[in-house]
Amino acid sequence: MLIPAYDLRPFEEMDRNDRVRACYQHCALKWVMSERMTNQWLRDRFRLAEDKAAIASQVIAAAIEAGMIKLDESLGTSRKFARYLPFWA
Repeated sequence: MLIPAYDLRPFEEMDRNDRVRACYQHCALKWVMSERMTNQWLRDRFRLAEDKAAIASQVIAAAIEAGMIKLDESLGTSRKFARYLPFWA
């Protein structure tokens, strides 16, 4: 079954690579909108409940490890208020 590019797939149907790619794409989208991606924003995008913050953090960590996004260090190193940028920003 082909899924159009504009259609959001449920989080459960994505594999690790899909989740990392979606994280990067949405981080880049936030950047071009002059905003920054946060854990909360990624949970909203994936439609995850607030108690699933650890899952969003794991996806963010995997995207950082893959070199696709990086921590926005302009706010310091606080993990609680962390914001993320695409690797090229």
